[in-house]
Amino acid sequence: MNNKKEIINEFTGKDYLNATGDIPYGMMNDYIFRIVFQKNKYALKGLLCSLLGLEDDRIVGLRIVNEVTPGVRITDKEYRLDIVVELDDGTTIDLEMQKDNYDNWQYRSLSYLCREFDSLDHGEDYSEVKPVYQVGFLDFTLFEDHPEFFGKYQLRNARDNYLYTDRFNLIVVSLNQIKLATSDDIACGIDQWARLFKSKTWEDIKMVASNNKYMTSAVETVYLTNEDKNAIKIAREREDFIRLQAYKDAKLKELEESNAAMEAKIASKEAEITSIKAENADKDATIADKDAEIARLKAELDNLKNR
Repeated sequence: MNNKKEIINEFTGKDYLNATGDIPYGMMNDYIFRIVFQKNKYALKGLLCSLLGLEDDRIVGLRIVNEVTPGVRITDKEYRLDIVVELDDGTTIDLEMQKDNYDNWQYRSLSYLCREFDSLDHGEDYSEVKPVYQVGFLDFTLFEDHPEFFGKYQLRNARDNYLYTDRFNLIVVSLNQIKLATSDDIACGIDQWARLFKSKTWEDIKMVASNNKYMTSAVETVYLTNEDKNAIKIAREREDFIRLQAYKDAKLKELEESNAAMEAKIASKEAEITSIKAENADKDATIADKDAEIARLKAELDNLKNR
């Protein structure tokens, strides 16, 4: 990257300090999440340092690769609202807020990570590939039999856990499992970021952010974004779209289950008919055998009469 300028806090407004009550659209809304960190790279730096366990001075410059124009409507086709960040050392970090569980996150996230990892230009040596991270903030438990708050997945030897490479990383933050945060998670402040994202009132979000300059800056941007009528309109559209998509998915699942039940019922009836046919065939065979036996006995009786 050419931009080596230190990231500073551009927001100085304090109106948010007087805000009370429910937050109209908080950071669990994926559009608000994206716009806040796109507008406020200072807050984004704080989040990344927390997630990666870095000191503040380790990230000097960063840029968002896939910026959207604030206030411009997101099309229905753009279902995914992630943030792709490139640090000045070439590291790529893909961040995504995911509220709903579609039972495919482990495969989706891996697909996203692979796309970012395969970034070499023609002629570059494979050893020059840069580290990549895919970070999913999930409002559900990814693995019910293995609940955790912060999980980091890498390529490792299946036998002895030896690290294959540290340049290919999947991070999962389960926002509904903050109670499982480890001492390391707490030391890095990841649990506080999770609480910030989950906050529903101005009182709660200000309390969570009160002792962290990056979070305080993020709250300012959340406030300013909620003051933007165009941003609120799009945030509402996103929630409506996701709600409609969830309804469609539920209806589709209901129809699939209904069809499966009907197919099972039809299969059961067909099996019953086949069984009845087989039973009738056995009866017909028995009757035929009896008819043959009767015919034989009649023939013997006729022979005896003729003697």
